[in-house]
Amino acid sequence: MRIPFLFAAMVAAQLACKARMIARYAQPMCGRFARRSTQQVLADWFGVELEDMPWFAPTYNAAPQSTQPVVRFKRDTAEREVALLRWGLVPFWAKDPKLGYSTFNARAEEVASKPVFREAMKKRRCLVPSDAFYEWKKLDAKTKKPFAFALRSGEPYAFAGLWERWKPKEGEPLESFSIITTDCNDLMEPIHDRMPVILDPRDYERWLEPGDPARLPVDLLRPYPAEKMKAWTVSEKVGNVRNDEPDLLAESEAEVGSPRLFP
Repeated sequence: MRIPFLFAAMVAAQLACKARMIARYAQPMCGRFARRSTQQVLADWFGVELEDMPWFAPTYNAAPQSTQPVVRFKRDTAEREVALLRWGLVPFWAKDPKLGYSTFNARAEEVASKPVFREAMKKRRCLVPSDAFYEWKKLDAKTKKPFAFALRSGEPYAFAGLWERWKPKEGEPLESFSIITTDCNDLMEPIHDRMPVILDPRDYERWLEPGDPARLPVDLLRPYPAEKMKAWTVSEKVGNVRNDEPDLLAESEAEVGSPRLFP
């Protein structure tokens, strides 16, 4: 009679373990970022012509399903262009755009094999301009504290992204993108076990060019050096997508009685 009991206990333990893993990886990562650099700064940084760029304003609280600028190659040339795409990738084969609600991030380990990202990884890679991104540290069962992460140099940077064009039966095509995430670095580790892939400027060209589908630049999908980054606490106002003002990036005071995580 003990065998069924032990079997049931083993099954329960396996299910509990699976539930923990699902909960861990279901946490949203890089669901908010800020882009405060001017269009002129971004044009110079990414090597595009300012007069060819579509107009867009800075954002201090970009969220999934919003429209954001990305840098990609033009369809017929190897020249870079800036295009406005919706955040939340919808693959060309999707039946409807609802899939984009869950694809604002793509795991580096899956981009070359997962159907929703596979073709974009081969042919449609892009750069997502940013100046900072936000992440929340869980303090207890009911409390989370937001942090901002940026480069110590204060320069803008680019997330590794993928983009797609989806055509409905009627209406205009929808162009959308996803930000790729990877393992955390030492700076990010106290907050989350994942971080967005930040590319070095020297790797922009290699990431954008289609190249050989059999030799994808997956080696670029690695954690950014922690020593080149900084982090600070920010206001809880960033949790509301309707808030979008410069003071969201201002440093807030640490919790009373709690040591600061970062100098």
